[in-house]
Formats: sequence, C-alpha cells, structure tokens
Amino acid sequence: MTIRRWGAATLAAVVLFAPALTGCARGGTEPETSGSPAPTVPADAKDALLASTREIAKGNFKFSMKGADLDGQGFVHQPSQSAQMTMKAGSGDFSMDMEVVYISPDSWVKLTVTGAEGVPGLEKLNTGKYQHLDQSKIKSTEGLGFNFTDVDPAGSEALTRAIVDVRKTGEGAYTGTIDLTRATDAGMVNEDTVTLLGAEATKLPFEAELDTEGRLTSLAIQLPAAGNGQRQELTVGYSDYGAASPAKAPPAAEVVEASPELYKLFDK
Repeated sequence: MTIRRWGAATLAAVVLFAPALTGCARGGTEPETSGSPAPTVPADAKDALLASTREIAKGNFKFSMKGADLDGQGFVHQPSQSAQMTMKAGSGDFSMDMEVVYISPDSWVKLTVTGAEGVPGLEKLNTGKYQHLDQSKIKSTEGLGFNFTDVDPAGSEALTRAIVDVRKTGEGAYTGTIDLTRATDAGMVNEDTVTLLGAEATKLPFEAELDTEGRLTSLAIQLPAAGNGQRQELTVGYSDYGAASPAKAPPAAEVVEASPELYKLFDK
C-alpha cells in the first residue's frame, strides 16, 4: 500500500505492512498432527534458514512486526481463508491505529488517526466503526485489495534468500549479514529506504532464531540512519504454527460501508 495524499512517514510505514498479509494459499495443507515426526534441521546454517520459512507457507500462524515507529501483530488462518492484523504507528503528536480483518471474500478496516486535525475528510476515516470494503472499488492488491496467493506478512522467504553470510551461534540461533537490495519485494522492506542506504544495504547485520523443529521464530535486521531517518531495527516474529484461530467478522452494529476517502488514502 502507498499513500497518495498524506506524506507523513509513519502513516506510510503502517500501510507498508498490509499487502503482504493479504494472502493465504488456496487449497492449503491442514496442520500436521502431533504424531508427525519432527523435521530434521539442516546442519548448514544457510540451508537451515532457507528451510525455516517453509511452514509459513501453510498459512496457519501468528506474527508480529516492528519498525522505527510501527508495532503490528496478527494472525493468518488458511483453513478458513481469513486473517486479522492490528497496527500502531506514531511520531511526535501524530498517531494511527489500524485494524484489518480479512474473511474471504470480505474485508474490513478500522482507523483511528490523531494529530492530523484539519486534514480534509479526516472525519470520514475516524468513524469509530469498521469500514466494509467493496472489492469492485479496489484497483490493486497493492492497495486495499488482497489475494490468497502469499501468506507471509514480512516476506521472510525472500529475506532468507538475500542472506550473504551466516553462522550458527547457539541452539537455534544464527547471525550474519543480509543484502536488502536482493529482497525489495519482501513485505517488511521499504524500497525507498534501501535506495537511501546505498551500498550499506548490501551488508546489514541480522540475527535469527528457529524453534526445535527448525521453524523461524524471529528475524531482526539492523538498519543505519538513512536520509532524515534514525537507526532502526526491523523485526518479525512467528509463533503458534498450525494453531491459529479463524478471524471473526465485526458485529453488524459496528460496520459501515467504506468511504471514498478510505479508498483514496490507500489507492496506489
């Protein structure tokens, strides 16, 4: 998602996280039973990280993501083709809370924006209710739209492919460097920031952790200051593999149809 009208950096950051969440692979796999044997974790550190994202593709997990002024969390539940996420962004007096619910083929967005008083149409965004989206009015899956072909909110598979070097530092613990210029399609990567970082973006330090079954549980990437920004750490976490719950539609009394202002805000 990108913002056409508002230039607030924190507002732009919060919507960057939404498009990658919008997928759940059709006809996916049911969670493994407790009797299934635990997979063998590859001995090679790079191979272990490449394999660590395979379970994410099944689309049944909880996640969290954090950036400089952003905090988001949610879950994906492929068996019901649903997902939900909440996000908070803010800098100074500005703040934005956003909740998105996807239950194919419907979706709802609830916004609370403060510190942007005087912006035309703000009252049409701060409705206090969930705004139901008309899919026919959504022009792109990179805006408010979504499809069910990609379940990973952060794009961790692309990130692991962009690893330059890595070594194992402990049980399930890894550290190394990553080249973000090779992962600009990952959901948690801001391509503009990568451009500002220049050559530094090709050798950023990271740390990763895997659970006892070799599944990715956390990935943290250190970014130096770029442009007018500050140093920051991009982090993503995964948990409850195979144990997420279906999303629930908002109560009818708390739903209104989305305003034109909402579509314009998130239109690519």
